[in-house]
Formats: sequence, structure tokens, C-alpha cells
Amino acid sequence: MKKATLKKLVALVAAGALATLALAGCAGSNANTASSGAQSNDDKTITVGASPTPHAEILAQIADKLSEEGYTLNVVEYNDYVLPNTALEAGDIDANYFQHITYLNDFNEENGTHLVSAADVHYEPIGLYAGKTADLETIKTNLGNGEAVTIAVPNDTTNEARALLLLQQEGLIELNPDAGITATILDITNKPENLTIQEVEAAQVARTLPDVDAAVINGNYAIEADLAVADALAVESAEGEAAKAYVNVLAVKEGTENEPKIQALVKALQSQEVKDFIDGEYNGAVVALFEVQE
Repeated sequence: MKKATLKKLVALVAAGALATLALAGCAGSNANTASSGAQSNDDKTITVGASPTPHAEILAQIADKLSEEGYTLNVVEYNDYVLPNTALEAGDIDANYFQHITYLNDFNEENGTHLVSAADVHYEPIGLYAGKTADLETIKTNLGNGEAVTIAVPNDTTNEARALLLLQQEGLIELNPDAGITATILDITNKPENLTIQEVEAAQVARTLPDVDAAVINGNYAIEADLAVADALAVESAEGEAAKAYVNVLAVKEGTENEPKIQALVKALQSQEVKDFIDGEYNGAVVALFEVQE
């Protein structure tokens, strides 16, 4: 994360106590802590939970804009895929911005929460990155020669499906055509016997690169690991179904979508300034999907 960027945040709020909650594929259950404080009852204070990269960086771009509208933006940073949703459900924060819509829908179904998308913001193409083997053709050649090949993938429900679909796209495996965006390794119908697919917690996949031939890594974690999407061996297309299924959203508690401060937050996020920042900062690793609000 770029420290200079985050200086524009009005404040960072302490995240809640650590928790261990059962949901496959969560990142580490830590929340980065800054200045003390909890959600304010003041309607002019907007508290948002976010992943450090790119979500908190993007939010940093709108702090001044919201200030001009009379709002104070507080950002709680999480290195976790569960706590931002449980905090939102409990009313401890006003919104969160860290997850794609498919993960949000699955979380609601599995946990009985009542969270909805207030706005589409961006898409992070998932990519296959080189580990011990430098290119895709060598991986295929090694498989054809009977040499052992290991590819790491995220182990949570939604991102594992994305990873497997990407491997299928590149001709490495075949999946049950009915599995779609819910595919798991159990839906693999054909793969070389010498190909091992190693399931790893999403936040840890990049760390496996020295030990595997390649790894499928989520966009935000690729950014944190200083991996450029331009260097990926293969990437999802931002023009396909994946972009719709995995658009990152601003999530809120159901029934709060039309509150003035939520609408102010949406307008600020879906601005030309944010689009320009995304286009200039992330070199294709983050793609703005919204129509600019004037």
C-alpha cells in the first residue's frame, strides 16, 4: 500500500477484536488498527470497512470529495474476508468495500446475513502467475512428458471456481460444464495424472510461488505481492461473464441503500476522479466497471 495515498484519509478506525469464524477461504483474521474510535452516530460520519489494497487506496481518493459535502470518512482496514461482513451486519460500520458480488451472495446464504450491493465499482481479473516454471508452454510440455507439475489455487468457494475456470480456459483441465462459477476440484472431469492442484487460503497463494510451478492469484493479493497483471501467464477477460460475476461492490446493510450518506459515498466512488485513479494506478490489475456519476 502506498503510504502517501493513505494520508488523504480523514481517519482510520480501530477494527474489532480478532475472531475465528467458519467460512472456507477467508484471508487471515487480522484487522489493521490505527487511531482509536468506533462508528460514529453522527450522520455526517461514514465508516467503511476495506481491504488495504486496492480498496482502501481507492477510498483514500474520495476523502476530500466527501469532506466538501460535509462528510467525514473513516476507513477500517481488514486483512480478512469475514469480519468486514459481520461488522456490517452488526451495524458497527456503515458499508464495506472488499468483496465481489458472488462472494457477498454466498456469504449471505451461508451466514443468514442481510447485506446488499449499493454500487458496482471495479473488477480485479484473476491471473495465473509463474512460479518455478517460467511460462505456460513449458508447463504444458512438462505435463505431456509426464513430469510432475503443481499449480496452487485459492481454496474458497468462489475464487477456487474462478481459478479452475481459468485453468480450463488455458487447456490444462476440463470441468463439468454444469459446475460454472460453483466449480470445485470435485468437478474436474479430466486432467493429467501428473498435475497436482494445491488448494491454499487466498491470502497465502502468492507465497507459494517459490514452491509451485504456477499459482492462480486474486487481483488484490497479486498487487500486494508486486505482481503485474501484464506479466501473468493467463488472465480472465474483463469483457466476459467473470467481470459480471466478480465485480467488487460497495456493500451495505439491507434497507440503508438510500440513506443520504450512502448515496454520497456511491456518488464519490463512481466519479471520474476514481476512474482516472484506477486506470492510472493499477495497469489493468483493477478495472473500473461503473458509469461515471456527474
